[in-house]
Amino acid sequence: MSNEKRHRVSRRQFLTYTLTGVGGFMAAGMLSPMVRMALDPALEAGADSEFVSIGISEDELTDEPQRVDFQMELEDGWYTSEQARSAWIYKEGDEIIALSPTCTHLGCTVNWDSNENFPEQFYCPCHDGRFERDGTNIEGTPPTRPLDIYDVEVRDGAIYLGQINQRS
Repeated sequence: MSNEKRHRVSRRQFLTYTLTGVGGFMAAGMLSPMVRMALDPALEAGADSEFVSIGISEDELTDEPQRVDFQMELEDGWYTSEQARSAWIYKEGDEIIALSPTCTHLGCTVNWDSNENFPEQFYCPCHDGRFERDGTNIEGTPPTRPLDIYDVEVRDGAIYLGQINQRS
């Protein structure tokens, strides 16, 4: 009998436990929709890669890299914006290559054949970074990896660019 008395719950403890439990369930019920609304865009599966037309046909390409500026629609949570992008695009045999113009050293913009001391190369004027025509970094210059490359797709002769892929 003494063992039974030790395990008895007083009226005050019962009300405390009950009200705490009920209050917790009510708080969880009120907060879960708000948390879901805040986290839903971050947890939403992103599209594999949306391709954007750059306004150039396959026939207009040569083996000489040419700079193309285009707009890409970006969604950040509930906010949608247009972002200006660029690419150096050219044909190598039957393959179309589209390189990012962003230097992999510190993010400056590279240009093709812009330095007379280094013809036929991508040149970064910020720290003398140089890249071969295919985007590979030249040893002994600051960039430690090649230029990033876009996914390329051709539809009815028009060129579409997708996401940028980092090369190592």
